[in-house]
Amino acid sequence: MRERIGKAVSANGATKVFEVAEFFAGIGLARLGLEHARNTKFKVKWANDLDPDKEDMYLRHFGEGKGKAHYHLQDIRVVAGDIKAAKVPRNLSLAWASFPCTDLSLAGGRQGLAGQHSSTFFDFTDVLKNLGDDRPPVVAIENVNGFATSHRGADIKEAVSRLNDLDYSVDVVTLDARRWVPQSRPRLFLIAAHPFLLTDVKQDERRDTALRPSWLDPVLDSGLRTHRAELPEPPALLTEGWTDLVDDDHADGVEWWDETRTAKFCSELSPVQSERVGKLAEQAGRRPQYRTAYRRTRNGKPAWEIRDGDVAGCLRTARGGSSKQAVVRIQGESLRVRWMTAREYAKLMGAPDYRLPDNRNQSIMGFGDAVCVNAVQWLAEEYLGPLLSGDLAR
Repeated sequence: MRERIGKAVSANGATKVFEVAEFFAGIGLARLGLEHARNTKFKVKWANDLDPDKEDMYLRHFGEGKGKAHYHLQDIRVVAGDIKAAKVPRNLSLAWASFPCTDLSLAGGRQGLAGQHSSTFFDFTDVLKNLGDDRPPVVAIENVNGFATSHRGADIKEAVSRLNDLDYSVDVVTLDARRWVPQSRPRLFLIAAHPFLLTDVKQDERRDTALRPSWLDPVLDSGLRTHRAELPEPPALLTEGWTDLVDDDHADGVEWWDETRTAKFCSELSPVQSERVGKLAEQAGRRPQYRTAYRRTRNGKPAWEIRDGDVAGCLRTARGGSSKQAVVRIQGESLRVRWMTAREYAKLMGAPDYRLPDNRNQSIMGFGDAVCVNAVQWLAEEYLGPLLSGDLAR
């Protein structure tokens, strides 16, 4: 295991390459974040997911044809049952896993780790177990913040305990994509490390910080094997930027609704929402104001809710109308509405140049349950890379 760590740049100038397996890879945004990291060379050599549409996007973007064995299209449960057949690499430096949030999200059924989808966490850890001494020295796991409170914290403690059983100590931090892009998208990251990597790592003695707010104390102070690595402060939360990011009217996928549909939108605004539109119209002047909106059900009736601020709401998959985010443009007395484009989804996830398929819904499904590239890149640069290189704060 020790041979898979080391200085990012050796004394003779050679660059150390840290090899990665990306579980629940989706369209590969974790890979983008890792491989964009400065000062550390990460290389994803194996990826896994069970969604052929996401595989199609991944291969389209990264240029790896179906004849190559890099992307293993298979249920993680099957992978765990036979890691040799699945060609799971040994002697990796890092395993990344963005396992399904369906049963942990506040918007889901809250079945927790016992749920049909989120229980795949245990299949992932079975893969690690089956790798034996060849399992990676560092594991990064991403999910929604609701993971920390699912079943009053019992689920995350069970997850940490499972990783402890595999001889990992676990750190837990939260990062919001809004620190880099104008999208509210808070996520939880568990960084599991073999104890020999932590011998000289300075621990953060502070409490209730941006990375580790007080609601993480119950797991970090639970008596389980955990650590709090001292890390730099993440960037401040953005309060604007969505208007600057919006596609212009000539971009692919920009289709403003007709007058009838727009009038229906306005009729489904509450008095509070209508007042918000009025205030935005007063502020707009010559430059239009852009906001995002979700369709909800309030008191049994459909209702549109416009976000109060120049930051988009959390992107989701396209399952159901309430999951899709609309774009609202306000300028004077003019109000226009349309669905958010696939390119706007990509920009909000930190992947503005991603190679998109022709099918918009395929893109939205791919980006809607992915991880923000910038958040992964920050973790790679400030935590994962230095941890593997032995350069983390001492």
